[in-house]
Amino acid sequence: MQDFIGLQGLEAGELTELLTLAETLSDILTRPIKKVPTLRGKAIANLFFEASTRTRNSFELAGKYMSADVINFQASGSSVEKGETLYDTASNLMAMGIDAVVMRHKVGGSPGLLADLLEIPVINGGDGMHEHPTQGLLDLLTIKLHRGRVAGQKVAIVGDVLHSRVARSDIWGLSIMGAEVTIVGPPNLLPPGLPVKTTTDLETGIRGAHVIQVLRLQRERQAGGEIPSLREYRERWGLTQDRVDRWAPEALIMHPGPQNRGVEIDSDVLDGLQSMVLDQVRLGVAVRMAVLYRLLGGHNEI
Repeated sequence: MQDFIGLQGLEAGELTELLTLAETLSDILTRPIKKVPTLRGKAIANLFFEASTRTRNSFELAGKYMSADVINFQASGSSVEKGETLYDTASNLMAMGIDAVVMRHKVGGSPGLLADLLEIPVINGGDGMHEHPTQGLLDLLTIKLHRGRVAGQKVAIVGDVLHSRVARSDIWGLSIMGAEVTIVGPPNLLPPGLPVKTTTDLETGIRGAHVIQVLRLQRERQAGGEIPSLREYRERWGLTQDRVDRWAPEALIMHPGPQNRGVEIDSDVLDGLQSMVLDQVRLGVAVRMAVLYRLLGGHNEI
């Protein structure tokens, strides 16, 4: 594996190997001293052309926990504002000795384009409405650790699927690993053509689910009239504790963040015993450690 651009097209064996490696690496996060020499001497650049908290910070921690040097690059205040192309920016970083690039961009396909142009590994940290593959991996790992396996699990993905790169990576990853996936939400926020079940009825979508992944309602879309109001969205598709108790009492509750409390998910659900949200965050560091390890040829004992 030279780059890590998306989950679509990967084999189940490849995903299983990454998940197993991430599970092994997750032990490092519980140590008093969270440091191993695995990637000592390697340099990683985080190129984030969109705002990010969890993804950028977890990639930074993943690199540092394995003793790599990490540079955080932001478009604001950089040569990009002066007209420098993405390729020139990355080429200059490569000339400085960078060994891998993690990239987030608002335009889908940008990390793939960069991977075609550069000789060093490129990791997709989220691109447009295309994919967010490390989020997909950490969601798979969360399910595997708490349900024992991914195959055969009934997973409902609820919310703004149309604009969600997380949803797409989840759909590809879960399908490859043998889960049964249903997407749920307003009709104009459910894209056609995805190889999964689709419903606009929340009860139908989550009844009997083993896992419910709630997506952020992208409020910036609401201003464009894609949903009538936040109140109506909550009434029809918001995940409340009552709905969980009645329709999916055993389900794991997941959310990739950031969350709109009281809109797509209520606080008592988000903070409840079934919530896996903080586990997702923790395992996100382990998953990103695994991807960096694999792409940068880590070989030291962990």
